[in-house]
Amino acid sequence: MKTIEAPTAQALEGDRWPMLAEMPTGPVARGAAVAAATLFRAATRRLGISVSEDGSPADIVLHRPEEFYARVGRHGLIGFGEAYLTGAWDARELGETLTVLCRDVTGLLPGWAQRASAVYERRRGAKDLNTPENAREHIGHHYDLSNDFFALFLDPTMSYSSALFSSLPSTEDLATAQHRKIDRILDEAGVNAGTRLLEIGTGWGELALRAAARGAQVTSVTLSVEQAALARQRIAAAGLGDRVDVELRDYRAVVGTYDAVVSVEMIEAVGERFWPAYFAKIDEVLAPGGTAVIQAITMPHERMLATRNTETWITKYIFPGGLLPSTEAITEVTEAHTGLRVRSRLSFGPHYAETLRRWDQALRDRADEVRELGFDETFLRMWHFYLEYSRAGFAAGYIDVQQLTFTRDETPTGEGRSGPR
Repeated sequence: MKTIEAPTAQALEGDRWPMLAEMPTGPVARGAAVAAATLFRAATRRLGISVSEDGSPADIVLHRPEEFYARVGRHGLIGFGEAYLTGAWDARELGETLTVLCRDVTGLLPGWAQRASAVYERRRGAKDLNTPENAREHIGHHYDLSNDFFALFLDPTMSYSSALFSSLPSTEDLATAQHRKIDRILDEAGVNAGTRLLEIGTGWGELALRAAARGAQVTSVTLSVEQAALARQRIAAAGLGDRVDVELRDYRAVVGTYDAVVSVEMIEAVGERFWPAYFAKIDEVLAPGGTAVIQAITMPHERMLATRNTETWITKYIFPGGLLPSTEAITEVTEAHTGLRVRSRLSFGPHYAETLRRWDQALRDRADEVRELGFDETFLRMWHFYLEYSRAGFAAGYIDVQQLTFTRDETPTGEGRSGPR
């Protein structure tokens, strides 16, 4: 497995990573760094995580302790991730170490420190809202990086969502597990020959391909230019162009009537303000007797409420405007704004941990090819941290992934069936 090196100081001083170039300085930053050092040492000692500040082997090795504590003291968990991007620290087993931390995420800091964190937490602003204008930019930030880049670590189905393995642990190939996930969604939605299917969030087209192969007529909408282009190529190559229409269209602009609606890990990019619009649109276009299935990454309701208005490392570097819903929030929104009701639910978070482990391994194995595409060491470290950080969340049970099947409550509801559209 190839090593991902730390970026050079010159690389960080360039135009590409301006947010990482300067380390927090000044009296306040020094005081915060001292506090961060005390809290970090206490937390890792309590959790049994060994830490080295002199280069000796340990679970976490701080190459530049002063920078590490300055960044954590000033920016909390965002600074923790940024210090990894700059190479201020490394971990012997990054995913395993992050898993231990995730298991105790609500108890890492004493109460007074959690309250003090409000000083450095950035509140989300207007640019974080997934309005139709912002949503295209937010989606492009991640999904339009490069189709060639994603092809380096995804399996041949180009599926960028959790697989569903027959059992865990598993040696099953990822493509087979991805097809099992997709087929379960299509089965739950009742997709067969003649089904009019709407897919919100195309990805690179694998679900549309398998639905069309069943004889369904598929409309798939996306805001990613790169994904749409490759999905159309794959669909044409399979000879299914007459059954699938891939549109560059916001979900809010969808019209028509469909027997089934599916959406795989799209709700995370919608944002809390527009969850009512998202589900209201599904309700609006779903034919009488139809079924909707969404695959969603979820988090505990209390943590969602506590973090929904603050910037996180993930929203700053990976998914701007994103927010994981809770199952309680989904239920509340659908009951208040739609006639949709959850009929069944499948939870399979550990399967996402295994999916992410395989993606990360593939990405590190092909690091040289990532570099050949023009991406630098900081980018590689960012993606390694993102994939392992996410894997840790699922492995620790802090976040989950679920397939939720909805049917419509056909009883007139009177009030509560409207929302922002």
